[in-house]
Amino acid sequence: MEFHEIDRMAKKLGADIFGVADLDLLREYETFPENLLDSFDFGISIGVKLPDPLFDMLPDSRNLYSRYYVVANDMLDRIAFEISRAIESEGYEALPIPASKVLSDLHWRSYVSHKAIARAAGVGWVGRNLLLITPQFGPRVRLASVLTDMPLKAGKPARNRCGVCRECIDSCITQALRYSEFDDYPERDEVFEVDKCAAKLKEFASNPDIGTMVCGICIKVCPWGKLGNKTKGN
Repeated sequence: MEFHEIDRMAKKLGADIFGVADLDLLREYETFPENLLDSFDFGISIGVKLPDPLFDMLPDSRNLYSRYYVVANDMLDRIAFEISRAIESEGYEALPIPASKVLSDLHWRSYVSHKAIARAAGVGWVGRNLLLITPQFGPRVRLASVLTDMPLKAGKPARNRCGVCRECIDSCITQALRYSEFDDYPERDEVFEVDKCAAKLKEFASNPDIGTMVCGICIKVCPWGKLGNKTKGN
């Protein structure tokens, strides 16, 4: 299989964004287990956009956002699974990484950063809200990844385009974000107080009308996400 064949397959299954990263760019990043990337050369990034009203109507739509957050994650897991099966049918190894799986023992980190893979693939950059910002949809996407040893054409890392914007920082309901200027992938603890954010997400998850660790305000206010709204039909 070649890049365009996997891209076409992902899009047919419902993906809105697709890219391939050279994992040599991520060897120094924290993973679980530590040797997770050792058997793989490339990371496939797939993303699904969530409907704009789920964010535009926040906080009133948080219960709806919670529901379709889960739907998008399930959709991504299915796409990653099918891509992995297709790659393995060609005689290569492929490991799908679930869309939403954080490990509390790792201080709210996952097996590998979907955002880091997506950025290295060139599909977007990491914004000051520490989410992937895509040119088409802003941060209004969910992500999953597939690690593989299949030779693929990798993209080039995306350039940070947040400029001096601080909308997400000023709008954070927990004041968990700190303003910082960075071009690549920042040290999380330098720009984000994860425990503040996690405490509020747990509060939302305990609400039976929400039931999931979602907030969405920093996604709602991002100008890149709003820009996607304005360009519809053009």
